[in-house]
Amino acid sequence: AVSAPDTMSPLPLALPLALALVLLSSAAAPARARVWDLEADGGAVAGDDTLATQQRNGAAMNATLAKLRPGDEFLVPAGKRFFMMGGVQAAGLTSVTLRFEGSLVASDDMKAWPRHGDGQKARVFEFIELRGLVNVTLTSSSAPGLNGGSTGDDGRGVIDGRGSTWWGFPGIGYLEIGENRPRLLVLDGAKDVVVENLFLKDSPYWTFWAPNADGLEIRNSRVEAYRLSNTSHDIIDLTAFNTDGFDVTGNDIWIHHSTVFNQDDCFCIKDDSTNVVVEHVNASGLGLTIGSIASNVNNVTFRNAHMRDTVKGVYLKFRGNGVISNVLFENIVIDEPTQYPIWIGPAQQSDDQTNPCAAHPCSLCWPLFSWAECNAPPQATYINITLRNVVVNSPAGNVGVILANTSSPMQNVVFDGVVVNNPSTKPAKWGTGYLCEGVASGVATGGTTPVPSCFKDDTDAARARRRREAARAADGGGDGDDGDAEPPASAA
Repeated sequence: AVSAPDTMSPLPLALPLALALVLLSSAAAPARARVWDLEADGGAVAGDDTLATQQRNGAAMNATLAKLRPGDEFLVPAGKRFFMMGGVQAAGLTSVTLRFEGSLVASDDMKAWPRHGDGQKARVFEFIELRGLVNVTLTSSSAPGLNGGSTGDDGRGVIDGRGSTWWGFPGIGYLEIGENRPRLLVLDGAKDVVVENLFLKDSPYWTFWAPNADGLEIRNSRVEAYRLSNTSHDIIDLTAFNTDGFDVTGNDIWIHHSTVFNQDDCFCIKDDSTNVVVEHVNASGLGLTIGSIASNVNNVTFRNAHMRDTVKGVYLKFRGNGVISNVLFENIVIDEPTQYPIWIGPAQQSDDQTNPCAAHPCSLCWPLFSWAECNAPPQATYINITLRNVVVNSPAGNVGVILANTSSPMQNVVFDGVVVNNPSTKPAKWGTGYLCEGVASGVATGGTTPVPSCFKDDTDAARARRRREAARAADGGGDGDDGDAEPPASAA
């Protein structure tokens, strides 16, 4: 007999089951990460500096950034320069990479620049503003030392602000334009973000601004802003006002192996910041800075820095009331500063566009002119400020200013091995040493010289002198002041 066919064979059921599983897994799988090329995918045009192309390229970058999904990469292709209008914006990018293998060059058309409102008085948009980044890397394949040069020398990783148009004519431009100028790169509310291998040059205003950061690392990057010279700061170059380097606020910030040459604050920690380290850097401008502050800053370290031909060196400044606490400057070399190598006090600045010498709170014209004021805010307090192994070589001017309001004097300021070699013999209005006022407790230790006049002198030289005096007193040689020296062995 012929057996009936097996109608329960597993094969017909296996096929639809397998197909269903494939369809289900395909539906659940995330979209494949991809590279979005600004030129090939975004439609940007390289090498054309006309206004129409600048605007097209700005719109293309905005549209391309808006397409990014987690895992994606945005690419500025190598060997290409894209002239671009400002107002580039993106928000909420997560787990993406922004790779700048070519160059972005900002428009220098101030009249066409987009603004928050009508008329030329309306606030300008930033060149690039990225808000709410999470787990994002901004990078290029360029790095210091590549091809014998440094970041950006091969055209990779360059964001060029063409700021000279915004700076205006030296000495007059600020009076005409003021501070309504675009920042070059803004990262607002960045969380777990890395910035590396970028060259940010000639910003119209602040170069890099990262407010409200939470976990930010900046490494192997470079800032330049100057009119004539990239080796010194003359009166012409210094009129490129407000060209700050890396300005940050927030928590858990690490900046390292980077360089700034500019005409304002170089590496600058601003209001409401905690747990910040800046190390292995070169800086020339207005200094390694905390400020200007009108709030609280805590636990900041600057270390292993070299500053050549800088204007200011160590620069801590209050514009209003607040507390700056637990700050360390360590292993800093400052060669031939042109102004104050050390300034701990009020911010030397003017908020009046028509009067650069206005004191807000300390005049930029102080102490050059007798009528200029330098006022320390009444409730601005420095607590636990340490300078250790800071060497200043051949300053052109006075060694420094240490100035607080007597209503809120500095507490526990330590200069440990702060040495000024070949100090200037040209006296300031207070003499050749530090201006030192408003310090409740300050001490100089190690090889510190000169010793600030309002500090306790506990340097190696002072301790040795007190031991000698104590020994003479013990031997009947006179009434020496034994200070806090240990008694000599003969008196034990």
